[in-house]
Amino acid sequence: MDRISRRRLLAQATTATVAATGVGLSYAHAQTAPFPARPIRILVGFAAGGGNDVVARIVAQKLSEGSLGPVLVDNRTGASGLIAADMLAKSSPDGTTLMVASQTTYAVAPVLYAKTVTFDATRDVSGVAMLGASPLVLVVHPSFAAKTVRELIDMAKARPGELNIGSGGVGTTPHMAAEQFMFDAGIRMTHVPYRGEAPAIIDLLAGQLPVMFANLSAITGHLKSGTLRGLAVTSRQRAPGYADLPTIAESVLPGFEVETWFGLTAPAATPRAIVQRLNTEVQKALAAPDLQKRFDELSLTASPGTPEALDTTIKVEIARARETISRAGIKAAD
Repeated sequence: MDRISRRRLLAQATTATVAATGVGLSYAHAQTAPFPARPIRILVGFAAGGGNDVVARIVAQKLSEGSLGPVLVDNRTGASGLIAADMLAKSSPDGTTLMVASQTTYAVAPVLYAKTVTFDATRDVSGVAMLGASPLVLVVHPSFAAKTVRELIDMAKARPGELNIGSGGVGTTPHMAAEQFMFDAGIRMTHVPYRGEAPAIIDLLAGQLPVMFANLSAITGHLKSGTLRGLAVTSRQRAPGYADLPTIAESVLPGFEVETWFGLTAPAATPRAIVQRLNTEVQKALAAPDLQKRFDELSLTASPGTPEALDTTIKVEIARARETISRAGIKAAD
């Protein structure tokens, strides 16, 4: 081999070595890059002041006090939270874009809008951690004749379709609870959807609406003042601070359970190590006494758990929503 050929081979080998070393260094840097690389944002699919938003802000504030650095809340409203959910699914799976969501967005809306929506919570997101859950209350105006769940059921059976039952809108958790209740009890009432829970509660207070399922956090003041009367809660166990309110399950319908839950999720391709790191930080936040106090004030129970547990909850809720919507013939609101 002549001198020129040897020089060429040496140059090629040197170039290849440098290139390989560069790739190796880049790969190693990617694997050891600090997390998070930029401030974390938590998407909320509803307006400020709603349940998802309040939970997101409480959790974001507590997480910001830990090792993750700044955690911001970003409200992207519309389409029952599906706009934010679609944004989450298309975000970079690096753990810096998360979302607080509930069954309305991840289970009910995709079923109601199945012909147009492309978001699929079982495919597009990964659970990070359950944050909290709150029961609903079957609540009536104080003048309403039925004093117990059994008396309400008997009244509805005697007057099929005559009693109105309100909710904050088609597909909301209170609406789904009402449909489940009617099916399990074998009764028929007329659902009256309002444009939000607050207008329904106003009519309930005025005696224009006889009964509704409401989020406990939305009517706590009315229950304590006596301007509304609760018949039962929808959780498996009695709600903290409301020991006198039985559960629907213990009253008359064994196994009945519906709660409004809030979970923190990430894009599906987010590395498991990052998901686990986020889960660990969330567990620390949920265990903090000041956060638990804030949750108690909202009638929320912190619900720490694994990412896999939240994934399972989402799947169960989707199946339940699909069954309830099909059985009750629920159609999407215009």
